[in-house]
Amino acid sequence: MGDPITVVKEMGLSHREFFRTIVSALGTDQFEKWDTRILLTTRDQTIEITLGVEGERRIALMVVPRTMVTLTFTSYTQAQADAVLKRFDMMFKRGGG
Repeated sequence: MGDPITVVKEMGLSHREFFRTIVSALGTDQFEKWDTRILLTTRDQTIEITLGVEGERRIALMVVPRTMVTLTFTSYTQAQADAVLKRFDMMFKRGGG
């Protein structure tokens, strides 16, 4: 399969919120977990997720948590990575449309 596929997302959540939802987003709890990193290995494929420093976004008086999240897919086709990302995005989607 080619080079690893890397996707960087700016997400409106804290690390705590991320770890509360990640099992549903990946559909499994069979991954290794560190403070700011997750490694999921299945057969010959690997997904590594790294969380950036927690920050915040201010919109007028509203403060929203902000974390940069990097997902790296190794030995995935683009279609396979897209399928994982679709579920990931759906599980992290918040209300409001």
